[in-house]
Parts: sequence; structure tokens; C-alpha cells
Amino acid sequence: MLGLTVPRHRLGAVLAGFSLVAAGVAVQVAATPAAAATPHRILFDNAHAETAGNADWIISTGQPDPLGEDSSPSAETDWTGALSSWGVALQKTGDYSLKTATSALTYGGSAATDLSNFDTLVLPEPNTLFTTAEKTAIMTFVKNGGGLFMISDHTGADRNNDGEDAVEILNDLMTNNSVDSTDPFGFSIDSLSIGSDYPSAISDSSNPVLHGSFGTVTKSLIASGTTATLKPADNSAVKGLLYRTGYSGNTGAFFATSTFGSGRVAFWGDSSPMDDGTGQSGNTLYDGWNDSGATNAALALNATEWLAGGSGSGGGGGSTCTPAQLLGNNGFESGSSAWSGTSGVVTNSGDESARTGSYYAWLAGYGSAHTDTLSQSVTVPAACTTATLSFYLHVDTAETTTNTAYDTLKVQVLNGSGTVLGTPATYSNLNAASGYTQRSFSLAGYAGQTVTLKFTGTEGSTLQTSFVIDDTALNVS
Repeated sequence: MLGLTVPRHRLGAVLAGFSLVAAGVAVQVAATPAAAATPHRILFDNAHAETAGNADWIISTGQPDPLGEDSSPSAETDWTGALSSWGVALQKTGDYSLKTATSALTYGGSAATDLSNFDTLVLPEPNTLFTTAEKTAIMTFVKNGGGLFMISDHTGADRNNDGEDAVEILNDLMTNNSVDSTDPFGFSIDSLSIGSDYPSAISDSSNPVLHGSFGTVTKSLIASGTTATLKPADNSAVKGLLYRTGYSGNTGAFFATSTFGSGRVAFWGDSSPMDDGTGQSGNTLYDGWNDSGATNAALALNATEWLAGGSGSGGGGGSTCTPAQLLGNNGFESGSSAWSGTSGVVTNSGDESARTGSYYAWLAGYGSAHTDTLSQSVTVPAACTTATLSFYLHVDTAETTTNTAYDTLKVQVLNGSGTVLGTPATYSNLNAASGYTQRSFSLAGYAGQTVTLKFTGTEGSTLQTSFVIDDTALNVS
């Protein structure tokens, strides 16, 4: 309970196994990418069996650069692939730079197809699981301002017979990653195989995906596909835009959008709508792109534009700011996920109390010389003028002095090399009080930088002081 005065080493169970490095979180990554010469940089994935079986989910056989096949395409057949219509339509506007990834996805590296060089990543029905490193790269990319377009297919569409289909692969990305596995986008993909339908668009004249520069969306197409279940309690930004016939609200969403950190996310429940019926020889393809009962081309193209940041925005959140809370697992309810630090710091021990939920972070409290740390790396978007770090802090102590700070908690901001850029606050045993108090500081001065937010609790040789933290946040706007 709050107000503990006995040394922490006498206490009950804490959350064991808190890794000193949460994979992909403590690694410093590049800041939100700056705009390229063309405003929207789109990377189509072809490193996860996107051409297995009858699939041919590529914009061109020219890879990584489709311009290598034809530098001035005017028709879908100028590029070879079942997504050539999508690629050519974007290329013809003069506002897009398109590439294809043929190797593992990375973020913050030096490869030409590293995600830091793009505004949007398109995952067109992946058929192999993403590695742990790839999932960290993808989620960090989105969190830092990138757009993610996830296209699924019906359950059981295991085109390369490896035991995994797009439903399982995309759900795994969202629920089994080191950045945020607590339903970060606010939806899950249903394990369904829906034979046929023409999902209808909701009525929302201001929605840029349904009413964008590429046209008005009225219907899409299901030719063996699936839907998503929305969970707005987990992410209030999630929104269904097209629904399976007879469905609405949180079930049966065939096309949905959401946000995560400073980035944007779109989900489409079938690959048939993006299939233009042309591609490499030997594949059985279906022309859903031009289906007369749907408006799939407008949907794909408007969504691509929205994901990249909107017309003329520079994409990737680089010149627009999406209001968001950026910290992963900010209430510690997923244990040590998204944080790195000293073993045992994140705990659900009943000897202190969480402000909300069950878990909290507990630094020091041992009554002996000891140092605990807790940190998370985050990018403050360059376009955001407001960035406020906040957290709730409770301090209890066995110290009796009223004028000497024997035990301290430092709140610091570090760069990628570990250099301290600033110390917004230092607390001590002199701040002991009952209950939690919210503390907040502006980090707007770090806009455009990737920094590590670090809490360091340092205790003297005798008499415990506990620094208890809960409900952290980094809100940008």
C-alpha cells in the first residue's frame, strides 16, 4: 500500500524477468524521415511470399525500382504485376516515388529500402511471418509517423503452405511485438472465409479515404475474404469505413483505419479488390480493381494518399502533426513491454499500489545503496508544436530529515549516444507524500529528434525511499 517505510528487499513477489533491453525499444532509430523530392514515398513489400501460388502482389517486375521496367508507364500493362494498375496510377500523378522491398524490413538502417526512407509501407497479403526485428521495425516506423497499409485475405489462404496465412501473420504483428502488443491499432482480424459480398461505405462526406482526390468510394468487393472486429476502447481512433452487408459498428468492418503514435493505419479484408487481373504468366488472377460493382481503385488510391499524409503534406507525418500519445505500454499493464531497465522495476506487488490497473513502476525502496533505471525511446514528430511528458509519482520514505536529499529520482532526456540532453526534474525523499501527484514537462524542444526518456532512482546506504510511477504519457499535438 502507499506509505511503505520498510526496505523493499523484505517484500513479496515482484514481476521477475524484466529484460534489461526490450528488443527494438532501447535501440536508437532515425528521426521521422524528411520529405523527399516527391511528396509521397511508398514501399510495397515483396519479401514475404507475396507472389506465392496464384498471388502476384507486385506493382512491377522491376525491383526495387519499377521504373527499371518502364520509366514512363501510361497503362497497367507497362508494368508487370497484379498490382500494376495501383502502381501506374500513382506514378502517373507525378506525386509518388515507388519502390519494392525484396529483403527483410528494417528501420533506421542504411539500406535503400529502409523504412526511414519512406512515408508508407504496403503489406499486400504477406504469407510468411515477420521476424521479431521486422515487427519492431514496422511498429516503430508507424509510431514515428509512417503509414501502414495491411491487406489480408480469408483465413486458410496459406499460399506457400508454411502453416501461416495473412490473417495470422497480421494479427501476430499487432499482438506479438516489442513496441506495443496491447491492441495498438484498436482492431483484430477475424478468422473468416467470406465467399462473396459488396461491402458498402459508411456515410461520411468529410472522410478523405472515402472522398479523396482519386474519387468517391461507394462499395468494395469480397471474393473470399475476411473482416475485422473493432475495439475502440483500446484505440479511440479506429474507424470502420466499409462494412460487410448486414454489419455495422464494431463487427464486420471490411475496411478500417486507425492511428498509432504519429502514424496512420489502414486495413483491407481481401486481396481480390487490389488484383487488376494482369500479372506474370502462370498465375490465375481476378480483375477486382475494375469490378463494375465496386470502387476499389478509388479506395486503394485515396487510402494510399491518406496514409502518406494527405495531398502535398510531405507524408509520414513529416509536415503535419497527428495528435497522439506516443509511449508504448504507458500504464505498465503489459509488464515490461516497450520499456527497458532494471529487473523488478515493473511490478504488480501489493506492497505498493498502482494508480490504475494492477502494474506500476517501482524504483529504489531497498534501504541500501542501489540504483534502478527505467527508459523508453521515442521520436517527437518534427511538425508537432506541443509535446508534453507526464506521469503520476508517489514517493514514500523512511528518512526523517526535512532538509537533506539522500535518495533521488532523476527524469532525463538522452540522445542516441546516451548523452544527457536535459534533466527536466529531480525528486527526492523530501518529496514524500501520500498518494500520487501528476508531474508534467514540455519536450517540444526535442521535436524532430529520437530521444530516450529515462528515470533513474538512486538510493543511499540506509533507510529506504520508494519512487513509484504510473500512467505515463507523451502527448503531442
